[in-house]
Amino acid sequence: MADFLDSELTGAERNIVGAKFVIVPMPLERTVSYGSGTAGGPDAIIEASNELERICPEGEPCSKGIATVDAVLCEGDLPEVMERLARQTQTIVTQGKIPVTLGGEHSLTYGAVKGVSEGLGRKVGIVQIDAHADLRIAYQGEEHSHASVMHLLCEDGHSLAQYGVRALCQQEVDSRTRNGVTFIDGEELVTKNINSIELPEDFPEDIYISFDVDGLDPSIMPATGTPVPGGLGYYQALNIVRSALVGRRCVGMDIVELAPNRDSQAWDFTTAQIVYRIMGMVA
Repeated sequence: MADFLDSELTGAERNIVGAKFVIVPMPLERTVSYGSGTAGGPDAIIEASNELERICPEGEPCSKGIATVDAVLCEGDLPEVMERLARQTQTIVTQGKIPVTLGGEHSLTYGAVKGVSEGLGRKVGIVQIDAHADLRIAYQGEEHSHASVMHLLCEDGHSLAQYGVRALCQQEVDSRTRNGVTFIDGEELVTKNINSIELPEDFPEDIYISFDVDGLDPSIMPATGTPVPGGLGYYQALNIVRSALVGRRCVGMDIVELAPNRDSQAWDFTTAQIVYRIMGMVA
């Protein structure tokens, strides 16, 4: 597998010893419930990243160093797969770096956050961009489903803030209340043209960003398994993430649910650009 931004990085910038960011490919596709294709997401994002420019509006994040490690093996029982990813992200965090996990389906966030939290020795605050709440107790009999990942993380004691949701069930509505979830749903964000949010004062300082590409409107991001109309705009989503980071520290992130469309690379490039732009906000 090539490196993220392979065509632009110097030898020093891609060296993991000094890199601020570590790309962790995770081609997980086990619990998808509608469209498929997430297993191809990491490769597509990395390939498209070679067409990015070094400079973005946030600066030149690659100058801080971006290393790419081998893809996480996704075979075996899902709890075992999650532990593999958790060990990887824990190692990265204990080295003072920021893990950037490329999915793959959204269930991987459980393993990624678990490792980050264990590496830090404390709970984190999760900022989620998504069309779905992912707060079901289980889905189709699988507690590690992409539709249950935020339920598991809330049960583990992490704080959660959701932006862009526009498809949820009663169980998830109840879970939001029970777990004190902060949220502004998609319809309100879009119809009121909200581009900036404020997290609660007691929300953790350490922020983990989980960006599901289906949080974007399907007109911008059709290459995902569960597209829902009425989604966020490209700049709107980036601005929400940027405002969430004000006064706080990003300790990890994932970008998930890209299902590449072989008829167009536009969506792969869009996802790669989002990855790089968020790195810029952090760097």
